[in-house]
Amino acid sequence: MERHRCGWCVGDPLYEAYHDTEWGVPVRDDATLFEFLILETFQAGLSWITILRKREHFRRAFDGFDYRKIARYGDEKMAELLQDPGIVRNRLKVQSTVTNARAFIKIQEEFGSFSKYIWGFVDGIPIKNALENHKNAPATTPLSDRLSKDLKKRGFKFVGSTVVYAHMQATGMVNDHEIHCFRYDEV
Repeated sequence: MERHRCGWCVGDPLYEAYHDTEWGVPVRDDATLFEFLILETFQAGLSWITILRKREHFRRAFDGFDYRKIARYGDEKMAELLQDPGIVRNRLKVQSTVTNARAFIKIQEEFGSFSKYIWGFVDGIPIKNALENHKNAPATTPLSDRLSKDLKKRGFKFVGSTVVYAHMQATGMVNDHEIHCFRYDEV
């Protein structure tokens, strides 16, 4: 029997696997939260499937998304990344990855973990929406506006409200699976 999936992923095996196993699952691990945050910032202005197809290369290029290492990247490493055809070679996004790693560590120091900080915006409980069709999902919400503003105040770059909302969806802070999707009640 064919399972019903959210319409945005249907037809591409990589998209479907990501949808079926990761998207919308609550993430409370700082390393994974950082990975998704960086991938979402690189996705700004591009399609998510473009980033998903490059994900493994991003992992290799950015030292497994080890934010402690990334926070220490200098000009030489950034120049190397800008020559790497396996990632999105956008100077501002590469630079923002280093800036964001440093800001991420500061949040960990202040709150004990990035997870405590970011999940505090939803009181630790995922918001469960009731979408009939993925096309009705908002690109931003007042909550993503507030979180975006706070991240920017803390020094993050490329964290506009749309990027932040996509991060919230990907990491399960918001359940935007369609109500008829088999994952809706699972996550």
